[in-house]
Amino acid sequence: MSYQQSNNNRNHNMSNNVNSSDNNHNQDGNEGRGYFQAVRRNGRNGGNRRYGGNRGEGRDGVGRDGNNYHHRRQRNQQYEQPPEPQGEPEIFVKPEVNYEMTKEELEDLVLPVESFEDLDLSDNITRGIFSYGFERPSPIQAKAIRPFSTGRDVIAQAQSGMGKTGAFTIGTLSRVDENVNATQAIVLAHTRELALQIDTVFRQISTHTNLRINMCLKGIPVQENIEKLSGAKGGKPHIIIGTPGRILDMLKRRDMATGHPIINRSALRMLVIDEADEMLGTTNESMARNNHHREDDRKPGFLDQIYNVFQFLPKDIQVCLFSATMGSEFFELTKKFMRDPITVLVKTEELTLEGIKQYYIDVEENKYKFDTLCELYGLLTINQSIIYCNSMRSVEYLTNMLQKNNFMVSCIHGQMTPSEREMTMSEFRSGKSRVLVSTDLLSRGIDVQQVSVVINYDIPTKIESYLHRIGRSGRYGRKGVAINFMTRFDSGRVKNIEQYYSTMIEPLPADIQNLLN
Repeated sequence: MSYQQSNNNRNHNMSNNVNSSDNNHNQDGNEGRGYFQAVRRNGRNGGNRRYGGNRGEGRDGVGRDGNNYHHRRQRNQQYEQPPEPQGEPEIFVKPEVNYEMTKEELEDLVLPVESFEDLDLSDNITRGIFSYGFERPSPIQAKAIRPFSTGRDVIAQAQSGMGKTGAFTIGTLSRVDENVNATQAIVLAHTRELALQIDTVFRQISTHTNLRINMCLKGIPVQENIEKLSGAKGGKPHIIIGTPGRILDMLKRRDMATGHPIINRSALRMLVIDEADEMLGTTNESMARNNHHREDDRKPGFLDQIYNVFQFLPKDIQVCLFSATMGSEFFELTKKFMRDPITVLVKTEELTLEGIKQYYIDVEENKYKFDTLCELYGLLTINQSIIYCNSMRSVEYLTNMLQKNNFMVSCIHGQMTPSEREMTMSEFRSGKSRVLVSTDLLSRGIDVQQVSVVINYDIPTKIESYLHRIGRSGRYGRKGVAINFMTRFDSGRVKNIEQYYSTMIEPLPADIQNLLN
């Protein structure tokens, strides 16, 4: 297929993999699913009390703060009902991309570089790389940044904790023109915590540049995002980082002055998707869930949101996908919306980290897990650790039990508010909390360098989650330990994990005090 044919079919082909009923969602103006979520967040279906009125007052705002309600309602209506477009939007000319490379040129492009100086980056980006703490490129950085910088579509896979975030951060910064006052790159993450972490890396590496970065997440007021992206408060951000729902909402919004979209699509150069297998719904659990439900009963997921995002992107946008796990279904799906991507891959059996020692404890039954955990913490000297459970209920129960036994422990799961989750992660990163109990919410991408031990209190039900969980220790080549609590019902899962990753999970040795030496 020619480049032009693939370019024309990019958005059309993705529709084959989402619910046909989702295709009927309105995709113009403010009528999409993200819009209605934003309206609910803004409080249009809430009581008057949230607008500052006293208990018992009506929606007419009569009372001490009634004027505030009317002011906010008027402002929301202005954002939701933009004027008709005036004139033509500004058209940006983007650098041309070479799709006619020879086989030899492509092979040369993925050869690993020895140092960051070999990447022909600007001096300011190079300074930011070294000030962030990178000294030499990791294997994924050495091979993926150069293809990324060409403007070609890229699929990059590497072990957990080996610098994928740094790779697409440097690649993105190398392609953004700080002299162009428009958004040029979108970075998507599947959780708020991962988006916050990515934002930190972008800001620190770009600290010596004049690039502007904006976060689009639940918890940030919608109006604040609109004002930033439309340039109402200074220059427009060059890079936006966020979760699919809020990004989709912003792509639909229009400028109040001109009526044009607040994100000029002609200026967009690249879309980066982290943890791409999760976002595209191609993990084993996602595939099983979708196959189990009838098409008309299937709940909208990340794939549906990603499909809708693509409807608002230019056809020539560069797409870059990063993850530690990618199955055959993943690659089949990417054929429908990527143009001859350059692939930087590692084999499945090479994915488990050499620096992580993997053990199991046969606890026989669930009721013995807690006593085993307390005994384990009594024997080991651990800097920081993460304990993974399979459900929110288990996380809360285990946290309460540990706190009753005088452990300094905190917990995190998807039902907590954004501010609660942010505070929990801040305390854990700073060392105020040494033990964090979590669901799989934090199994992907989160980097806390002090974590030396990961405990699977529950054996993960998803094979992919095992790799992502244990990858929270042994970050960037450091040593780490993964300990799995195995009941008699879990032996089959453990064997499946060993076979899938061609690895060995050994019984925990008697001299466990020496594990972390």
